[in-house]
Amino acid sequence: MLIENKILPKSISDLYEDLIDSSYQKISSKEKKVIYQSLVIAFNGHDGQMRKSGEPYIHHPIEVAKIVAKDIGLDYISIASALLHDVVEDTDVTFKDLNESVGNEISRIVNGLTKISTLKKNEDYSVQAENYRRMLLTLHSDIRVILIKTADRLHNMRTIDFLSKAKQDQMASESLYIYAPLAHRVGLYNIKNELEDLSLRILETRKYNLIKNKIDKEFVNQEKYVETFKSLINNSLDDQKIKYSIIGRNKSIYSIHNKIQKKNISFDEVYDRFAIRIIYKSNPKNEKFIAWKIYSIITDHFTSNPTRLRDWITLPKTNGYEALHLTVVGPKNKWVEIQIRSERMNEIAEKGYAAHYGYKHKESKKNEVDLWLNKLQEVLTHDNEHAVDFVEDFKLNFYSKEIYVFTPNGDLKSLKSGSSALDFAFHVHTDVGIKTRGARVNGKLVPLSHTLKSGDQVEIITSENVKPNVNWLSFVETSKAKSKIKSSINEEKKRISLDGKEILERKLKQLKIKLDDKVSGQMMKFFKINASNDLFYKIGTGSIDNKQIKSFANDYNSYIGFFRRRIGSNTNKIDKISESANFIKFDKLVFGKEKEMLKYSIASCCNPIPGDKVFGFISVKDGIKVHKQDCPNSISLRSNYAYRIISANWIDSENHEFNAQIQLSGIDDIGLINSITSLISNSMNVNMNRISFETNDGTFSGFVSVEVKNKVILNKLLKKLSSIDGIEKVSRK
Repeated sequence: MLIENKILPKSISDLYEDLIDSSYQKISSKEKKVIYQSLVIAFNGHDGQMRKSGEPYIHHPIEVAKIVAKDIGLDYISIASALLHDVVEDTDVTFKDLNESVGNEISRIVNGLTKISTLKKNEDYSVQAENYRRMLLTLHSDIRVILIKTADRLHNMRTIDFLSKAKQDQMASESLYIYAPLAHRVGLYNIKNELEDLSLRILETRKYNLIKNKIDKEFVNQEKYVETFKSLINNSLDDQKIKYSIIGRNKSIYSIHNKIQKKNISFDEVYDRFAIRIIYKSNPKNEKFIAWKIYSIITDHFTSNPTRLRDWITLPKTNGYEALHLTVVGPKNKWVEIQIRSERMNEIAEKGYAAHYGYKHKESKKNEVDLWLNKLQEVLTHDNEHAVDFVEDFKLNFYSKEIYVFTPNGDLKSLKSGSSALDFAFHVHTDVGIKTRGARVNGKLVPLSHTLKSGDQVEIITSENVKPNVNWLSFVETSKAKSKIKSSINEEKKRISLDGKEILERKLKQLKIKLDDKVSGQMMKFFKINASNDLFYKIGTGSIDNKQIKSFANDYNSYIGFFRRRIGSNTNKIDKISESANFIKFDKLVFGKEKEMLKYSIASCCNPIPGDKVFGFISVKDGIKVHKQDCPNSISLRSNYAYRIISANWIDSENHEFNAQIQLSGIDDIGLINSITSLISNSMNVNMNRISFETNDGTFSGFVSVEVKNKVILNKLLKKLSSIDGIEKVSRK
């Protein structure tokens, strides 16, 4: 289509001027023309389109461009691309049109944005996860695509009130699930916080409002507190001729909510909900020197907590964040966190690392962005991993803290906090990890499970005879190590399973039984195994021996012989009855991780019976429908409605009990432990299989492991325990 250079209406021209004025970077006359031309294309393309709010659609790309220009601080190419991010998907404008009118670079970025937009049409969790993987793997080609997409999501969240409640919940969940951790990783802390707060407002409205109201009430007092703090150190900073500003900042509502939930504490017990930030002027050469000078002045006036010192100037975070953090006993004897940043460091913290270096400074500076992007790629490129696992690991890795360790040659490596020596081995190279036999940390031989600390020097000992085993998974933290270990184990397990199947066919043939799906299904029930591959693997490793196979054969042949005598030689009837033979008594279904007994009905398409491998499907009208794992409709249901699938297992309700661990803490008193155990065993008739308590200066903490029939009984038990005098907190681990 031909794109005409039309004059924009005054209302849109005013928005254009505001966009240019809000830009964090200076824009030349030539660059303004490109932005203006992009706005004309967007305005003409979206002409007549309206948003749910009732305003013209063009307001959305303009607001997205404003976030890109002001909050992220990107270049004119990014601003123009933001204005055009929906035109190819939603209008008649083509990539060829964009190439001819605004150039190849903008067209390429819009193409990347269009590809991401077309991914989000499927509600299936697993398909959506694969979409996210594909989206994230565009990061290295041009990070501006992801940054603009994040700005697009932020504006959609700001205008979310005009959507239906179902759409609001979906968008808020997705923002917490993927966009907030992504913003965190690329250093967009302000955007990350706003996305989290906006999502919490939708998903937990009451809790959000409670925290917000309390923060609002504290605002005046916090402003006064900052002024008091300033008055105590201003003269000392001025004497050193340091140019600076001091501001207060609140922890985000979502962060406070998260801390309350994780630590089971009240709002007033979140002591770091407020911090003081000191931002100083400096050239790059003197930044570190001045930061420590300010640190020295602060610690001359206030007592610091040495365990809370964080030096991210010497070793910046992977996302580029630099600052010096310390916690001191401030005015009125209150603990307060102090953040010391230069203006450059603050720019990176506010706008993100890529925005600061990649598209603002000289071409040589892009090398720093490339190094930073390469670190991100290590988190993103585990091709063998299942998409859902990939996204879960992505979230964990993107939020995780870091440690810094050295190779024997003195090279510095950054790892996720909590990483083991084995994690380090896989970080160096997959082949090193697979062949790891041992490790030395600071010259001393340590177990592979040894947790590394910043500053450790690590040497890996390898051997050609070593193979990864399942135990390795229990002491690795990084997604790379986990995925490579799983991949290696699975390959070995496949080989052993194939051998095991051949062995079983041979053994059963000697016992006059032909191995088929029905027989293997009965064996799985007999040995309480969930998958045929696990059955073959146990036979291949000798975990199920000849004696046990004969025991199964005797039971199986006895049942078949009995039914033949009763009903003759009708093969179909024998097969049907054989399928329901009670080697194990199954009479109840439980659902989900909590093993809850819920109402359900049996799907007529496959008619599962007790003992069959099954799953639950949450239907719109009929509640939970139970299907066999190999139901003809299984693949269709799982691929199209994975988010409505719930795990299900048959149990023997008479003998089945669930283990749960209850954590308790409170004020120590004579007879308290006796009160706890008496209530559990006598009042509630619940079995205890383990108990452990510690006392310290008049307080106690510990846990009790119990066996309960279901979650209802457990909740009643928790409620009764919380009523015992002296107990402060009761929770399920």
